[in-house]
Amino acid sequence: MFKRLLLPLCILALAAPVLAAHKEVSAGIGMVTGPRTGTYIAFGRNIARVAAKEGLVINVYDSNGSIDNIKRITSPEKVGLAIVQSDVLGFLSRSKNPDSIATANKLRLVAPFYNEEVHVLARKDITKLSDLTGKRVVVGSEGSGSMITAVNIFSLLGISPAKMYEIDPPRGVVAVLNDEADAMVFVGGKPVKMFKNMEELANIKDGANAGKLEQVHFVPVDDPRLLKEYKQASVTHGDYNYVASDVPTVAVTAVLVSYDYTMKDETYYHEQCNNLAKLAGILRDHLDELKATGHPKWKEVDLNAEVGIWKRDACTQEVLAQPTKQEADKALEKDLLGIIRGPQQ
Repeated sequence: MFKRLLLPLCILALAAPVLAAHKEVSAGIGMVTGPRTGTYIAFGRNIARVAAKEGLVINVYDSNGSIDNIKRITSPEKVGLAIVQSDVLGFLSRSKNPDSIATANKLRLVAPFYNEEVHVLARKDITKLSDLTGKRVVVGSEGSGSMITAVNIFSLLGISPAKMYEIDPPRGVVAVLNDEADAMVFVGGKPVKMFKNMEELANIKDGANAGKLEQVHFVPVDDPRLLKEYKQASVTHGDYNYVASDVPTVAVTAVLVSYDYTMKDETYYHEQCNNLAKLAGILRDHLDELKATGHPKWKEVDLNAEVGIWKRDACTQEVLAQPTKQEADKALEKDLLGIIRGPQQ
């Protein structure tokens, strides 16, 4: 019934970075995002829109998710930016594939975006994460963000499920409800629609589906070892009305990352570094506009927030640390008012 995931840490047989093959100077910079209907590509299009106002071309491409993005950022495709889950770095670093480890060392954080909570839906006999050892766990489709997070958390905590299944998320929920799987791991900004839709199960009083909601719950994800790479979060009654009390969990952060263009003294690398610096200034100065007119998740963005084990991109770090144009204008106005008013008695 299910496609079993056999070798989760070996799927990243990434080709060795080939950016040295780039010889010509790009007219802009490429960005790989996510599925065509997802939040990542919406963010990419929002960024491209404000960048165009400042004369910077951002070519936005859809993708199959974080793993696909990492492959493409180290390919001849000439994409310099990718939106990925923050825990992809730890995932790559713990891979047994030398090329994956090398790739992890060459990625840099440009900007953090928004949090996505880890949901572990399980049968009621699963009360803690360690109970998943020897169990049947749905981890999502191959290369998906949920799969990355599941494998990463299991690796960090030494959890060894008996089986890990690749099932699309709605089918994963049904598998847990029908006791065809013991648990599923899903990453998404709460409230997640499919978990919200489970509230309707409480209204079913007769038939095969009656009482199934009472047989499952969200498992706490609260091991302190996870906080090096994840942020504390919670799932609450306000998110899903069948959650009686707050359930601690962790969250990943959707992040904008780049290849490290400071590694080589070549024209292409200099050009891309300059493009990244210009983009950082655009994000800084247009953040209020993005929060007002872009995807609703922009309202959660703090461009200077720290994200786990990620190193900041050298091309953009100083630019983002500077005040926005609006902040600089206000400071100048304050200084001018001080001069006009003179010393206060």
